[in-house]
Parts: sequence; C-alpha cells; structure tokens
Amino acid sequence: MSLRSRPRRSFALPTVFGFLLIVLFFSAALTEARCRFPAIFNFGDSNSDTGGFWAAFPAQRGPNGMTYFKKPVGRATDGRVVVDFLAQALGLPFLSPYLQSIGSNFSHGANFATLASTVLLPNTSVFVSGISPFSLAIQFNQMNEFRELVFELGTQDTLPSKHIFGKALYTLDIGQNDFTSNLAAIGIEGVKQYLPQVANQIAWTIKELYNIEGRTFMVFNLAPIGCYPAFLTQLPHNNSDLDEYGCMISYNNAVVDYNNLLKETLQQIQSELQNASVIYVDTHSVKLQLYQHPQDYGLKHGTKACCGSGGGAYNYNPQVFCGNNKNIKGINVTANACGDPQNYVSWDGIHATDAANKIIANAILNGSHFDPPFPLSHLCNLKPIG
Repeated sequence: MSLRSRPRRSFALPTVFGFLLIVLFFSAALTEARCRFPAIFNFGDSNSDTGGFWAAFPAQRGPNGMTYFKKPVGRATDGRVVVDFLAQALGLPFLSPYLQSIGSNFSHGANFATLASTVLLPNTSVFVSGISPFSLAIQFNQMNEFRELVFELGTQDTLPSKHIFGKALYTLDIGQNDFTSNLAAIGIEGVKQYLPQVANQIAWTIKELYNIEGRTFMVFNLAPIGCYPAFLTQLPHNNSDLDEYGCMISYNNAVVDYNNLLKETLQQIQSELQNASVIYVDTHSVKLQLYQHPQDYGLKHGTKACCGSGGGAYNYNPQVFCGNNKNIKGINVTANACGDPQNYVSWDGIHATDAANKIIANAILNGSHFDPPFPLSHLCNLKPIG
C-alpha cells in the first residue's frame, strides 16, 4: 500500500475538561518557577544544529552567521535556527552542541543535532556522500552517556542537575535527509519504501528517551521540500508539476504523506507512554505559507535563495554552495550572500533564514500547530523573541 493510500487519521482532541485539568495543574507549578522546562535536549539535522557538525569537522566559513552573530557559529543560516528561538522564549541560553569541547555549558540542556544527519543509520561515509555519521540512534547514545556521566560526576558549573532529565523538553527535528538524499536517484516511490522505518525509528527513540525519564516530546514534521530552491533546481520535474506558487506538487504531496504517517505513529506510541506528552508539531504548514505567500509575513522572496549563485528564479547552483567558490569551465564562480537576507525565506536553497526561522518559532509558540493541543504558554511564562 502506498503512503498516499493509507487511511489518514488525526489525534482525537482531549476533552475540554481534561485539557483544563492539564492547564490548571501546570499553572500551579508556575507559581514556583517561570517555566516548567528547565532544559531542552534537541536531536536533529542542520535545521537545528547549533555547531555540532562543525565541531566534528571544522571547516565552516562565512557568510553563515552574518545577520545575528556577525560571524560563523556552526549554524547553516545567516543567524538563528528555530531551537534558538524556542530556548530564548523559555528563558534559556542557546543550546551548546554536545560535540563542542570548549566553551560549552550544558546546565540547561544540550544539542545533539548535526548537519546532514539522518534518522536511519547511513550506509555511506560523510566524505563520500556528505551524510553525517551522527544518525538519530547515535545521537540517542550520546544523550544516554551524557546522562550517565551527569549522575556519575554530580552537579557541576557546566552540567545540569541529575533531576533535570524528567523535567526537560525533548525536541526532535530530523528526517529531511532521509527523504531527500536519495530522491533524485530512486524517485518518490523508491523513497516511500523506507519512510515507515524512519517514522518507526523516531518512535523507538522517544520510547528510549522515556525510559531514561523523558516525559515531554515535540516532534517536528517535514518541510515542503518541493518549494526549496535547491530541489527545484536539482530534482526532475516538468512545468505541469508546478503549482501556482512555483512549488513541485508531487514532491510536496509525498512529504504530506510521510507527515501523516509520522503523525499516526506518534499517536500510537502516545497511548503506550504513561504520563508523557508526545506532541506532533506542524511546522510544514507554516513553511508552506512562507514559501507561497512571503509578502504576507513581511518577506519578499519565497523560492529564491539569498546565498547562492546564478541569479534567476532560484539563485542556486548545486556545484557551488553558499560561501564557496569554484572554477567551472574556466570561470571562477562564487556563491555570495544577498544584502538583505531579512527579505528571504530561503538562506542557501535548503535552509531558512533567521527571519523565516523567527516566524516559524512564533507560530510554534502560539500553540496552534500542536497536535494534540499542548498548553505551552500556560507551562511557561514565554519571553518575547527578538
């Protein structure tokens, strides 16, 4: 059965009475603390990496980081990623990458995400395909060892209390590379064959985190990759496959099918995990609106990259990544950043700009994209994000 033919189900909404009980219970907790969550532990890929990949493989260069940090800081964008904004809203510092040995502070959580990570174990080398060796299972193993060392070493200046693990927020923003890394080679139907394994591996990871005290999980769904400048340039399609906004219909439909599968899978494990909250976070719908209607959000360019080369509709050259230069047929080509990234949704053809990530984070924080509903604003006195 193809993913598109799977029956679609959504979470049953909790009763109004039950939801109010959750709100009242956690609101009482806020009388003792500004936020229910003293830490965030994040798992993911480049959409939420705050420096892990470049700590493992130092080679980052500008113009990444130019907007907010004014220098490269391990993020694949001009500024902040969504998890940075979430941490800020919860009153927490930016998450230190687990792999960063100098200058890290893990007292309020850790970030295990690395650029190019997959959910499934890679069957290739980073030096061959560019896929990170730090898959989701490896990231969980790192988290498990981190926790064991905290219990062994006790509370220190840069380590959290051993009691923090049951109170922390666990975020998972991963799966995009599983979907896209082989897409050009094997097509949509080929990729669909292993997407159930991707959803199941995410579910397995949540269960394992639950076994080491995790109780609150936010799982981000996949973005509409059919609107990405990189894939509009690289993936085979014809004009009849483009919608009125210039996005590829078939690829976006395949993403929706996977997201429905992921949502179903999370619903199933929620019933197995007592006193846990497993929240499906629909960032897909927010990103789709950004790409299709950038002007509605104060932006100008949806499917055109800020940092790239070649100009045209997409400003993306797969031979020259953002910040790099290459001699192509005797011509030196450089992928430079635009002068106004605040007007773009796409930073480099794949990753969102600081401006877009802020819009996405605000949409998450208002609570309208949680399924089932989750009273985040009642659990935390959310701070404005700047």
